[in-house]
Amino acid sequence: MNEENVMTTNEMNREERMPFFRIPKVILTDEKYVGLSEDAMLLYGILLDRRSLSERNDWRDKKGDVFVYCTLETIQMTLRCAHQKATKLLMELEKVGLIRRKKQGLGRPAKIYVADISALSA
Repeated sequence: MNEENVMTTNEMNREERMPFFRIPKVILTDEKYVGLSEDAMLLYGILLDRRSLSERNDWRDKKGDVFVYCTLETIQMTLRCAHQKATKLLMELEKVGLIRRKKQGLGRPAKIYVADISALSA
């Protein structure tokens, strides 16, 4: 075995602490999601990450549903894309039922409800 390719314990621990986004496998395997672009899949992973943070912070609406805030500007900066593409990605996710947006008006960002894909695919 080439010793240059062997990670030390410290390097492995650093790798384990590296933040990452999770994308459920069902998005890649279920026919329902066959038309989703890779960028939409990545955005879903980002929104899932935000959903878990919202759950920890108990961000819930009056009905008790967890929601996230993620503005178009944030999506544009995170994915390094234009306004039109960010809008298109959100529409892709809405079309297949992975998110639902609720506009609040008065210049406030929309609440985004991120679907629990494990419940959808059960």
